[in-house]
Amino acid sequence: MIASNTKRPRNVDAPRAAAILYGDWGTSKAYVIGLAFAVAGYSSFWLIAAMCVLTALVGVNYMAICKHYPDGGGVYASVRHRSEIISIVGAFLLVADYIVTAAISALSAFQYLGQYLGIPHPEICAAIAIVVIGGLNYFGPRHTAGLAFLISVPTVIVVALLGIFSLPHLVTAAHNLQPLTGGFWKNWSGFVGVVLALSGVEAIANATGVMKLNPGSTDAKPCVSKTSTRAVLWVMLEVCAFTALLGLAMHALPNLIQNKDDVDAPGHPGVRDYMLGYMADTFVGGAWGHGAGHIAALLVSFVFAGLLLSAVNTAIVDLIAISFLMSRDGELPPRFQKLNRFGVPNASIIIATLAPVILVVVVKDMAGLADLYAVGVVGAIATNLGASSTDKKLGLERWERTLMIFTFLIMLLIEVSLFVDKPNARVFAVTVLAIGLVLRGLAGEFASKKRKQLTAAGAVQTPTATAEQTAPLHFNEEDATGSAMMCAVRGLGKTLDFAIEEAKESHRPLYLLFVRSLPALTEQDTRRKWPEDAEARTIFTEANAKAKGHPVFPCYAVSDSVPDTIVDIAATVGATHLILGAPERKGLVSLLHGNIIRDISAILPEDIHLLVYA
Repeated sequence: MIASNTKRPRNVDAPRAAAILYGDWGTSKAYVIGLAFAVAGYSSFWLIAAMCVLTALVGVNYMAICKHYPDGGGVYASVRHRSEIISIVGAFLLVADYIVTAAISALSAFQYLGQYLGIPHPEICAAIAIVVIGGLNYFGPRHTAGLAFLISVPTVIVVALLGIFSLPHLVTAAHNLQPLTGGFWKNWSGFVGVVLALSGVEAIANATGVMKLNPGSTDAKPCVSKTSTRAVLWVMLEVCAFTALLGLAMHALPNLIQNKDDVDAPGHPGVRDYMLGYMADTFVGGAWGHGAGHIAALLVSFVFAGLLLSAVNTAIVDLIAISFLMSRDGELPPRFQKLNRFGVPNASIIIATLAPVILVVVVKDMAGLADLYAVGVVGAIATNLGASSTDKKLGLERWERTLMIFTFLIMLLIEVSLFVDKPNARVFAVTVLAIGLVLRGLAGEFASKKRKQLTAAGAVQTPTATAEQTAPLHFNEEDATGSAMMCAVRGLGKTLDFAIEEAKESHRPLYLLFVRSLPALTEQDTRRKWPEDAEARTIFTEANAKAKGHPVFPCYAVSDSVPDTIVDIAATVGATHLILGAPERKGLVSLLHGNIIRDISAILPEDIHLLVYA
């Protein structure tokens, strides 16, 4: 058997890693500025500035986490080796964060569009959008780094232009700025209520396993600090600088009135949830006229709506991945790892779609979702920082450990405040944890029953290969004098027959590759062999019979990025020809799932010829 590295190739550079992070971290300014004004009025800049300082502090800590966890430093992965219970709590807090991220991002997108396109019920449109995005994920998780990059570029440009138009108004904003009033605890409560710019930082920690290695680093001793530090730093500076700038410039808007939990402006009631669009309308309109202001507001609305809907997709994909990983680790019932024909667990898709849909329809309000939002992300970050800062084996520098402990204490205080002051957040977090623990109990019960059944039947836990399946192939070396060729197959059929006949006629050894596609990988996947996979056993056994002594070498891999894995193995075995079968899917399904032949041809080395059997 030819063994393969089942890890996804490290091909995400700093700009694309930054785009992954910006797709979530960068969206917060779309709603946090308006929410802050609803809390503190014309003194809200001080809360926004404090939030930006905390965001920078967390960003610096996650630079360290990414450096010390090159294979994934999210809360579930980084804490699990210390304590399974704490990792489970952190994981379900992260699940709560992803659920609210999908809900609040979709609602914010249609709040922006609704004010200028006349959408009467943005929560209904948000629910429909979540269902559509969840449905698209049925056809397989799309690696969204490229798409996120395309969406983030115009967003950064639009934000920069809005910042430029805001600059002439900063003097007025500073004049209108008022000091905080009401005492420390009131202002602390307001600060805790707007700590929303932190969400998304866990995404960059989870993505270290696919980032490009530092020069001189190897897969055996990986280090991705050069890529991860740049990505975090770029996005952190943009988020902090422009959130603070636009938060201050908002104070230049005249006659804003706090209306309970909302904000009203002249001619624009309920402006809290589309504050950036209203700022573009006012500032650009004041400089270039009302028509230009309206166009600018539409541009801001459409660009941020696209970024926010991209964040919905990212949250759903992350929910699917983490539920699949937890199921593979025995922390969720096995149903969460049962895959459809596109390699996606249906149970995870249903939960990842219905949970945010129910939430957005029930809550309906940005402020209500914001209350639920912070408890998940703050809890997950606090868990990660607390576990990492006290891990003496991690090799943190003294200043890194001290800063991490300090940040952990702040996050812990915020989390406690959320539980005390926000009953809805408390109920939501406890509900998610309770459901998660019940599912964990069911998973444990299922595993116990399965062990008893296997013991009673005298069975082994993993399939074993027969002597025929594992015996070395015996063949005449004269039958394989040419260069190697490889065929990637998903089943028995004409493509396999064609590859064997082609190998025989050209006297080439044939490497037969079967890739088991999974939405996410666990440690056990890296050790998985083809005799343990019933479908692969059938294919390789049948191919061996059809080859009739011609050299056919079975290759097996488990991957969450099939095109990259196929190309990687083809190059590893030194194949000069790669044979693929033409996909049978046509039309919309092919478009949604992606064209694997196109993806492979785009990254295939020039010295490997691609043959497509149709």
